[in-house]
Amino acid sequence: RPPEKSPHRRALPPPPSGERGWGMSQGIINLDDGWNNEIKVKAIDRLEAILNSGLDKQQSQLFSPTEYVQTYTTCYNMCTQKSPYNWSQQLYQRHGETIRNYLSGTVLPALRDKHDIFLLKELTARWGNHEIMNKWMQRFFMYLDRYYVKHHSLPSLMDAGLGHFKALIFDEVRRDVANAMIDLINQERDGAVIERGLVKSCVRLFEAMGMGSLEAYAMAFEEPLLTATREYYARRSANWIDGNSTPDYLIKAEAALEAERERVGAYLNSSTEAKLVAVVEEEILEKREGTLLEKEGSGLRVLLTNDKREDLSRIFRLFSKKDEWLLPISSIVREHITGMGNDCINRREARVENAEKEKNEDPEFVRELLALHDKYTLLVNTEFSGNALFQKALKDAFQEFVNRDVGKHRNSDLMSSFCDRILKTGGEKLSDEEVETFLEKTVQLFSYLVDKDLFAEIYRNQLAKRLLNQRSASDDHERLMISKLKQRCGSQFTGKMEGMLNDLAIGEDHQQDFEQHYSAQVAGSKQVDFSVQVLTTGYWPTFPAVDLHLPPEMTRCHQIFSDYYQEKNSKRRLAWVWGLGNTSVRGGWGKKSYDLQVTTLQAVALLAFNAGGEVSPTYTFDALRERLGIPEEILKRVMHSLSCGKHKVIEKEPKSNTIKATDSFRAAPKFQCKMLKVRIPMASLEDSQNTKRVEEDRTVSIEAACVRIMKARKTLPHQQLVAEVLAQLSFFKPNPKVIKRRIEALIDREYLERDPDTPNTYRYLA
Repeated sequence: RPPEKSPHRRALPPPPSGERGWGMSQGIINLDDGWNNEIKVKAIDRLEAILNSGLDKQQSQLFSPTEYVQTYTTCYNMCTQKSPYNWSQQLYQRHGETIRNYLSGTVLPALRDKHDIFLLKELTARWGNHEIMNKWMQRFFMYLDRYYVKHHSLPSLMDAGLGHFKALIFDEVRRDVANAMIDLINQERDGAVIERGLVKSCVRLFEAMGMGSLEAYAMAFEEPLLTATREYYARRSANWIDGNSTPDYLIKAEAALEAERERVGAYLNSSTEAKLVAVVEEEILEKREGTLLEKEGSGLRVLLTNDKREDLSRIFRLFSKKDEWLLPISSIVREHITGMGNDCINRREARVENAEKEKNEDPEFVRELLALHDKYTLLVNTEFSGNALFQKALKDAFQEFVNRDVGKHRNSDLMSSFCDRILKTGGEKLSDEEVETFLEKTVQLFSYLVDKDLFAEIYRNQLAKRLLNQRSASDDHERLMISKLKQRCGSQFTGKMEGMLNDLAIGEDHQQDFEQHYSAQVAGSKQVDFSVQVLTTGYWPTFPAVDLHLPPEMTRCHQIFSDYYQEKNSKRRLAWVWGLGNTSVRGGWGKKSYDLQVTTLQAVALLAFNAGGEVSPTYTFDALRERLGIPEEILKRVMHSLSCGKHKVIEKEPKSNTIKATDSFRAAPKFQCKMLKVRIPMASLEDSQNTKRVEEDRTVSIEAACVRIMKARKTLPHQQLVAEVLAQLSFFKPNPKVIKRRIEALIDREYLERDPDTPNTYRYLA
């Protein structure tokens, strides 16, 4: 074939002066002559001798530049001669034969009689020699790499040298080497100090045998390592679980995992870390989780009961890798929180059973729930890092016991009364910051209530009383609480409450205008201080209407305001709610007079005893009812407050704590009190909650949801309609039977109809 030409010839420098050149004019170099007399004797034999005798660490170069160039030049000339004297193929073959002969004749015998750590040391030394030999052989025959190897698509000289080492040495000893390395690693796990550098050198050898990939490392070393690690930690975990408490076991487990990660960083390939840690976690955590969590005397329930936060945090850190590992932990946490909450409920139940009369407030109980919520919210957010599973466990637990009502009053009533206690004057003595904190915590607790609409009804009634009786401690706090409820439930939930506050704000401006009008009307006569608060019916709770006969002093005031309001708002109708009014009545007993702070109904009753000159008239119950025009049940409450309460300004015959139709009344002749301003409370005319009204509102909400859904879907099966209605109703959870009754009502009113072709299916009627 024609002679091969290389584009790289001109890149080579001329030979040193006095030395033989490499031009064709110097003659043809025979294969055996060039190999035996030049390359083998002057380079290869010398290189092998140096490697066999041991390298001199102070010797930086095995060959001088002149020696190297001489060998390179010989190879170059033999590769660039014209055919048939071009020896590139033969030199490539002899390069491989030289390395193979050295490995099989020198290296392999030296390794066969070595074991354990001595095998590792010998192998790393021989591998180091091979790297040196491979490097120099590649340098001597560099021209083959530059042209012949590329032209014929052959492995490079360096890759060929690695391949020979892998085939002749590595494949022979890899199993023994891997076992020796694993033995050293297990010794280190047991506390021994090992030569980490030796293991690291062996790991690099396994990596190099992959020829650019980690296949050899993974197959020959990593897989046996993982198997041995599984066996090792199966034995260790069995010993730990028998002799240690759960916290002590987890401390050892955490230390073992950290040691394995550090071990990977010290001398293993980084790709091994995830696999190695996964094997260790499976053996010491996953397979032992149930035993650890339920271990008597030190399991998770004991840690939660004793508030062992550090140990709880460690449990979460170790088991947080997979959600399925956290599920049994979160389940136990939910059961524990539920148990603690039920204990609070049980303590309240015991108090209710032992109490003579149950009240609609129990601040001690609500504070217990708030403290419990604070404690476990902190636990979930810190020790359990706010994990979603534990957030759900907290929510499920609180929803279970917060909605467990005992006694006459529901928990929603107690929460609302707790807020009322904080927000009204004369209640809790708290700073602004404390009030805000308690309101926020109570709203968090409120979010777990299923019947939020019932809380809203009770809270709205109590808000109305605070506002109308001037008992609200701070308008800012009232608005703050409403804003918090609005954030949780939306503007629809708080719209009426906001309207109540707006009514009072607008009423202040109207009151100033009326005062001027009132002063002009009563000028020159005995004036009674009089003010009226106009309320929008839709915003405020429905109060019982009470018809009564006003005394002349009040009748005149009533008429003045009615005429004034009719002139200003001719299209609006006023409905007077006497049961919500407040009056200050001055009463004189001898030389001492008192300001009696009473309701309008009480004031009307007191003024009835004002006639008759020096001697107060005596009324039977029936006579008083006829004179005042107040219904019997309401009059009983009024007279009970005046004659049976702490301040008995009315004397009753016969004396008792109940009001009967046969009783008679007169003004107390010898009333005395240390205070000049006396507040005489009266039992409320309405309950703090109107269950009937709540049920009516729920009926409307259920029917509206049904109509909205059916209008959009046109046709729906019964079960799907019920499910979607339940999903839409966020303020309460009705019984599916109630929803079914409302669907029947809508069918009767022709909003829906049954599908005649498909059973249990409804159609919307436009």
